[in-house]
Amino acid sequence: MLTRPSAIPKGLPKDITSICPECGKLIPGRLRDENGKVVMEKSCEDHGSFSDVVWSDTELYLKAESWAKDGIGVENPAIKDAKTCPFDCGLCNLHLSHTALANVDLTNRCNLKCPICFANANAAGYVFEPDFDTVVKMLQMLRDERPVPTPAVQFSGGEPTIHPKFVEIIKKASEMGFSQVQVATNGVRFANEPEFIEASRKAGLNTIYLQFDGLREDIYIAARGKPLLEVKKRAIENIRKTPDHPSIVLVPTVVKGINDDQVWPIVKFAMQNMDIIRGINFQPVAFAGRISQEERQSQRYTISDLVLEIERQSKGAIRRTDWYPPPAVAVISDLAGMLMGKKYVTFTTHPNCGLATYLFINKETGEITPIPKFIKVDNIFKEMQRLTEKAEKRRFRFITKIQVLMLLRRNIDKKNLPKGLSRTKFLRTLGSLFSDKTKKSLAKFSWDMLYIGSMHFQDSYNYDIDRVMRCSIHYTTPDGRIIPFCAYNSGPVYRTEIEKKFSMPLDKWRKEKGAEYT
Repeated sequence: MLTRPSAIPKGLPKDITSICPECGKLIPGRLRDENGKVVMEKSCEDHGSFSDVVWSDTELYLKAESWAKDGIGVENPAIKDAKTCPFDCGLCNLHLSHTALANVDLTNRCNLKCPICFANANAAGYVFEPDFDTVVKMLQMLRDERPVPTPAVQFSGGEPTIHPKFVEIIKKASEMGFSQVQVATNGVRFANEPEFIEASRKAGLNTIYLQFDGLREDIYIAARGKPLLEVKKRAIENIRKTPDHPSIVLVPTVVKGINDDQVWPIVKFAMQNMDIIRGINFQPVAFAGRISQEERQSQRYTISDLVLEIERQSKGAIRRTDWYPPPAVAVISDLAGMLMGKKYVTFTTHPNCGLATYLFINKETGEITPIPKFIKVDNIFKEMQRLTEKAEKRRFRFITKIQVLMLLRRNIDKKNLPKGLSRTKFLRTLGSLFSDKTKKSLAKFSWDMLYIGSMHFQDSYNYDIDRVMRCSIHYTTPDGRIIPFCAYNSGPVYRTEIEKKFSMPLDKWRKEKGAEYT
């Protein structure tokens, strides 16, 4: 039985709770260093022992872990008496992070038939496609979350753009107050229907997360079942031509031996298209179902593999020290809350779930300047922490914007600022970092910003309950639950349970509604 933890255990080796990849029951596990890599070992009394690399660089793992910060979860959990994570999801009283980004699956139908897909009507034998009213109820549940209403929603699938009410759903989400309305898409409709992009943007679509696995057609043929590179490029061009267009974030799924050689070409492609692409979110592959240890070893790609490869291919322009985990920025939310007198979303995700960095890139020369090269990131976050801790001890919690600006200014290294960027310009840009205003802030000088991040979602072989309890990327479901990503898609796999409960058999769907995209 698991109780709510007080803090993430730090250092190596350490004991964890995981699951058996064969039977799914909770089993003890251990994380340890093995020749500079972090390895998870665990054993099931019925199915034997399992071993897998979770990070390929121990030093990076421990650096990320040093930024751990637990949140307070939600004030209004749907499940108030949960005893065992991850089998009482809802969100529940054991959970330690509120929802930073919510996924809403609109359908499991798709206009592609990707061999690697786990959300596919053909493979499942049924169609899951909630109607408009059901989707609105799911969205309302997210906005009702306390202490922070969910600020960002991403519509996913299947291929969400084929839902018959897609544009209406985007419009409703925008009206309900989501500050970021996103879609995760293969881009086919955007490539073929420019008018669909404009309708989606007018409805309130902010960001398009475009599946983008590389710049070679053979990758798409192997992973997606057909050549798609030109489709992706056409979608990007059509989005670019759309007035007041949404931003694009490229989303590559990386598999060692398949497309890990494409990591740097994808970064360069994004740099060449920064007028429309604002970021890359690399996703190392999570294995669905059973896979042998030999196959895992040959295909497993970790967050630190990505960081080290980018350092190598950029010839040190982007260093391993330039990357930070999500909870590093949690103190910014705390500080903003005190400044503005309200609660903001706090990224208290487990520190080993992901890493990210921001780059300034000269649009004329291609010169790369990561933010940590000219600001003392560690100092800033530590000083912010001290500032908030002092304020919390006072009877009247009060922090001024002047205090924060002075803190930031004294930690900016003027000698290493990108050419043409002053402290004042940088602070203005920083103030709009997480909004569409960033591009406007940078429009008057020759540098632009690019976000590069990686989120490694769990599978049954590298499952860590401490990570599930702190997940801040959640799914909302038609039966009134909010479920962490790694519980929805791996471990107990709530996806299957939910979809079966609210689905129609494939044959019946085809008979009543047609065979399109099934």
